[in-house]
Amino acid sequence: MTGTKYIGMDVHKESISIAVRNDAGKLVMECVIETKANVILDFIHGLRGELHVTFEEGTWATWLYDLLKPYVTKLVVCDPRKNSRQGNKNDRIDARELADRLYMNKLSSVYHGGAGVRTLKELARSYLTISKDLGRVMSRVKAIYRSWGIPCAGKQVYAPRHRAEWLAKITEVGVLRQIPSIGPIRAALLIALIQTPHRFRTKRPFWKYSGFAIEMHSSADYRTVKGELQKSKKQISVRGLNRDCNHDLKNLFKSAATIASVKPGPFQEFYAALVAKGMRSEMARLTLARKIATIVLIVWKRGVSFDAKYLKSQTA
Repeated sequence: MTGTKYIGMDVHKESISIAVRNDAGKLVMECVIETKANVILDFIHGLRGELHVTFEEGTWATWLYDLLKPYVTKLVVCDPRKNSRQGNKNDRIDARELADRLYMNKLSSVYHGGAGVRTLKELARSYLTISKDLGRVMSRVKAIYRSWGIPCAGKQVYAPRHRAEWLAKITEVGVLRQIPSIGPIRAALLIALIQTPHRFRTKRPFWKYSGFAIEMHSSADYRTVKGELQKSKKQISVRGLNRDCNHDLKNLFKSAATIASVKPGPFQEFYAALVAKGMRSEMARLTLARKIATIVLIVWKRGVSFDAKYLKSQTA
């Protein structure tokens, strides 16, 4: 096939859907190929005539632009926000639509320069992103202290060498840091996520909020025996832990349990004892996470020091 080819590519991580139209706008080819440089170039080399190619701006756009630019007559990276369409949508339809818009010259292009400044461009983008993220984090840090009525003018509050001094001003942090596997970051997160332990009358509401409450399910609880309704004696089924919870808090306790299970100390001994009894390691870590949650509530609510006696079965 000679003449001009209008090629639309719908690019994804593992595959590219391709539609090819000829210089009369007729669809002459469709295929799906892997998103690999050698496979893409083999496809391009297999076509004859002037090749006009388009695909949407995205994660793969810069790499694909640099790969195809030397081998095609015209290359258009288009703005996906201006390619709105109605009706059915899939990779095949998207590729056809891109080829059709390219043929009719109805695409809004996105500028892509030469490969010579690509490294500098990526470095500049990373610098700007990190600068914005750093500004947001600095604002959040000061907001935490101001919410506790602690003045924090200047930049000393950000310095790592003064971190312990500033965290000590939040009294709850010092109390929580006595607990093994609860460092300054986790202690600060606990305060931010829970705010006050007095929200929870007992450990069970705290388990539910943290995602460690066991859900029990039953059905048809009563049956007729000799003309009278009696409660069924069948076993209630356990459906696992509750899903309606604070997932950030649950992940915090689970990560603390993962660290505590391998770090020498009372928590590791507790974990090892559970495994020695035949409990699976993942269930033992989950039990330890719930134990840590309970101890956090006790120590924080009562204002007492951590004691290994809280690892007794009655506490869990």
